[in-house]
Amino acid sequence: MIETERLQLIPLTPDQLRLWVTDMAELESELGVVYDAEPMEGIFLKIVEGQCGITEKDEAHYVYHTFWFLVRREDRVVVGSADFKNVPDPEGQVEIGYGLGLKYEHEGYMTEAVGAMCRWALEQEEVRAVIAETEPDGLASIRVLGRCGFKRWKTEENLWWRLDG
Repeated sequence: MIETERLQLIPLTPDQLRLWVTDMAELESELGVVYDAEPMEGIFLKIVEGQCGITEKDEAHYVYHTFWFLVRREDRVVVGSADFKNVPDPEGQVEIGYGLGLKYEHEGYMTEAVGAMCRWALEQEEVRAVIAETEPDGLASIRVLGRCGFKRWKTEENLWWRLDG
């Protein structure tokens, strides 16, 4: 777990990740939280379901495969989630992704969470850089990355950002 001024960032264990898609009430009870972030539906649900199998197969590195809940400390509400999309690649790069419940946007929660997760990642021996992908019109996400010190790294169909350790 990572703690910031306003948040606790909790990496879901493989069992907790599975509960997220099968029994939200049980997960809320286990963690002592109320989930109020991205709805578990559509493509997001499919992504999380896919990560369940990957996390279960590589439990030793689950923190790089699972999602981390962004829990507001004052009331234990889950306002969003973030993840590293895989273990670090051979160059020591790990990709970060994130999402926030709509009513929690523009409160600085994501900047706080991404900054903390990047600091944690860059303290790991195998990580040399954190990368992120945004759509060209993803202005809020681009602002979060800029505030966290990321620099534009390359442009393909989308924009790629990099934070070196």
